[in-house]
Amino acid sequence: MSTTRRHQAITAIAAVQTSPTLTRLAELTRDSSNRLAAVQPLIPPMLRGSLQAGPIEGDSWCLLVKNNAAAAKVRQLLPAMAAHLRTKGWNVASIRLKVQN
Repeated sequence: MSTTRRHQAITAIAAVQTSPTLTRLAELTRDSSNRLAAVQPLIPPMLRGSLQAGPIEGDSWCLLVKNNAAAAKVRQLLPAMAAHLRTKGWNVASIRLKVQN
């Protein structure tokens, strides 16, 4: 006698809600996006489109940058951005940049 397994599709939201790992990943993604939104006023308008929220690892946050030229300009803003995030309650010791290719 063979047993037939049925695989039922579930929504991404249901998967996140039932998996502690996915729940934590969703929280980190939301936190990273909130950090980027909090520092937007410090970023010149012409550079805002070059940045994406990246991973959080402990007290280090990563920003994804489209190119080296934008990274060079954003690098000058990192101390002010980290200080601003700390005043808003985030535990940010450092912000790293990763240039996407």
